[in-house]
Amino acid sequence: MADQPPGELRWQRAMLKLSGEVFGADGETIDWQRVRRIGGEITEVVAAGLELAVVVGGGNIWRGRDASEQGMDRATADYGGMVATVINALCLQDVLEGQGLATRVQTAIEMREVAEPFIRRRAIRHLEKGRVVIFATGTGNPFFTTDTAAVLRAIEIAAQVILKGTRVDGVYDKDPEKHADAQLFDTVSYQEALTRRLKVMDSTAISLSMDNELPIVVFNINEQGNLKRVVFGEAVGTLVTG
Repeated sequence: MADQPPGELRWQRAMLKLSGEVFGADGETIDWQRVRRIGGEITEVVAAGLELAVVVGGGNIWRGRDASEQGMDRATADYGGMVATVINALCLQDVLEGQGLATRVQTAIEMREVAEPFIRRRAIRHLEKGRVVIFATGTGNPFFTTDTAAVLRAIEIAAQVILKGTRVDGVYDKDPEKHADAQLFDTVSYQEALTRRLKVMDSTAISLSMDNELPIVVFNINEQGNLKRVVFGEAVGTLVTG
């Protein structure tokens, strides 16, 4: 892979959304090889000048909806999921700092011994200083997904784009893991994503992005080099916009 793709950074500040599935694979809670590879790609784009924040999910460890289906109170189950995101955030922080990046973990639920509380102006200052800010515990409220948290935090820190790293190549008209004839979109509008219930993000997250004219790029984070390609403006994945 070349040291730097042709062209310039497409955005100055971005929000990277990593689902819990990105952290775990093949029955492992944490796939360290994958996390280190993604950490290396994050290090590359930050070294190139991108101000990057990250929101992490926790589905590799805990899914509140699944727990609630087993009879657990839904709000309590969702709080369990928030705690799971902290584990992923600390794992990512350790990997990034091992690669020489300065990082801060901020949480919406106070746990000062392991992370800073979310303070908007402090988060922005960290980004301006070249630190990667990792947001955990979602919005701090049950019934809201980490996708919604990613959009909310992106708006708060004035990020110019949401980069959603997934295990598929972008947004399809139907589930590509179940349908061989699924068609990949190059671009799709917010409204079409909502109307057709395309698997971009949940409807709250998409609506919030639409209301704030915040574009979303959905791409396969498991393909090496894709993050770098996206931030340098290559046509990778699906662009969701107005």
